[in-house]
Amino acid sequence: MEINPVIIMGAKGLGKAALEIFKSNGMVVYGFLDDDTSLHQTEIDEVLVLGKIEDDGFLKLIGKKCDAFVAIDENKYRQNLVKMLNDRRHVMPTNAIHKQAIIAQTAQIGYGNFINAGANVGAFAKIGQHCLIHTGAIIDFEAEIGDFVQIGAGSIIGAGAKIGEGTFIGSGVAIVPDLEIGKNARIGAGSVVIEPVKAGATLFGNPAKEISR
Repeated sequence: MEINPVIIMGAKGLGKAALEIFKSNGMVVYGFLDDDTSLHQTEIDEVLVLGKIEDDGFLKLIGKKCDAFVAIDENKYRQNLVKMLNDRRHVMPTNAIHKQAIIAQTAQIGYGNFINAGANVGAFAKIGQHCLIHTGAIIDFEAEIGDFVQIGAGSIIGAGAKIGEGTFIGSGVAIVPDLEIGKNARIGAGSVVIEPVKAGATLFGNPAKEISR
């Protein structure tokens, strides 16, 4: 089956990491789109930054001729770009999954996810859509990750834990098995979470405690 080339939306750090992932899988990256005009017509590892993200001249390529990947880590903007691709191009972003990630055959993974090298997704785990799972993160068996979740490098999501949509988990976090983390929670780097977390809460520490705002 012929594999489409990919246009990466975002040419900063996450976009560069996505480029490495696609190249690791032998895929062709057609180019980058980025709103920073100082990057336009420059090359990143021999791949050209073509123009702005919502330039119709390039967006019209997405669909039959090209796939798209959203390499933006700011969640609201990421959500807006996914909606734009759904509405204007009638497509979902492709996955960027590094060949050195370990994905169990029984794991379920949605669209538009970034899964970097060394990440490990266990048996019967479920990952929603448009998540960012960074280097060496572990999603243990039967854990469930909602849409638009970001999990930092080296973090461990214990078996059976449920992570709500839009949650941000910093690097080196440990979440014990079977916990439920509410939507849009934020958990600081290095925290150890041993109790359920309510929606929208911000936590930090070992053991993690809610930070009042």
